[in-house]
Amino acid sequence: MLLASMSDVARTVPDAGGMSQRTIVLDRGDLGREYAAIRGGALIVDRSYRSRIRFGGPRAKEMLTGLVTNDIASLASGHGLYAAALTPKGKIVADVRVFAGPESLLTDTGPRAAAGWADIVRKYVNPRVAPYQDESATTTDIGVFGPRSAHAVGAAAGLAPEVLLALPMYGQTEATSGGAVVTIARVPDMGVEGFDLWTSAPGRDALWAGIVAAGAIPGGLSACEISRVEAGRPEWGIDIDDTTIPQEANFDELGAISYTKGCYTGQETVARIHFRGHVNRLLRRLRLSGGTLPPRGALLTDADGKSVGDTRSAVLSPRLGPIALGMVRREVAPGATLIARWDAGEDRDAGETTVTVVALAFGSPASDA
Repeated sequence: MLLASMSDVARTVPDAGGMSQRTIVLDRGDLGREYAAIRGGALIVDRSYRSRIRFGGPRAKEMLTGLVTNDIASLASGHGLYAAALTPKGKIVADVRVFAGPESLLTDTGPRAAAGWADIVRKYVNPRVAPYQDESATTTDIGVFGPRSAHAVGAAAGLAPEVLLALPMYGQTEATSGGAVVTIARVPDMGVEGFDLWTSAPGRDALWAGIVAAGAIPGGLSACEISRVEAGRPEWGIDIDDTTIPQEANFDELGAISYTKGCYTGQETVARIHFRGHVNRLLRRLRLSGGTLPPRGALLTDADGKSVGDTRSAVLSPRLGPIALGMVRREVAPGATLIARWDAGEDRDAGETTVTVVALAFGSPASDA
């Protein structure tokens, strides 16, 4: 569990099994400073609330590759990928990052997707053939994001920044910090340069201190959420869920689908869309007018009052102003103007705001377009 100090703004979320709570730091008292770090320096955040399951045995790749949209079987040690686990009808149960080590595979999911992925693992992975263990409670995940992240991580881990920047996306290497082994993976989650570092729980504090000493600014989830929305990267349970087809969430552009691998659950729907058709809606970025952020699910309508989608994540960006992600009909082109409307709720008044549709940007920080 990540404990928040008296000066931190925090909230709790259920763990992967839903039986206990984890505390997530939202910010450490100066969100503007944390956002500036992720844009121009290095921000360090505790991401131990994510779920990590390790798989061993010679058939681990074979068993897992049949459960997700991407080709785990072809992964070489030190490489990784992004993928989705689907229902038989091709809807996303969980999005998963998979990292291949010399003797095992590590899967990593966000807190909302963790229970769905764990259910799939329990149902379809035979532990006698591919032994697995949930390491969420015994390991920690430290995220470092921003253009100076490789320098801060490298200084703490005794590696040259160039070594880390030479890693392919989702590629990993190992180092030692304070006597503890640290796995360092290069990740694109925030749309800026970034790394996740996994180590044993006892080794967490020394590693954190070394990265901070190298210039990283401690922060929380809020700055990361702003950066994630700016970059258009979806979060399961907010922007996508088990009603979403992978192509609707731009998983082709995210490199999360293989069309040459063997069979997997939900493949028929994904392949049919790819080879014969298209989806009718797509996740898009939205620029909002005014200072009121719409709630998730606010109705999007065009100039004729026709419903064309709904809003998902919404944040106030210090750089871009109020922005959101939304699921929008495919015929609505970038640059189109829509109206977002929502009803009153327990914690909000009814409202509306004008929005402009913006194409997503992958592989680099979101543009101001």
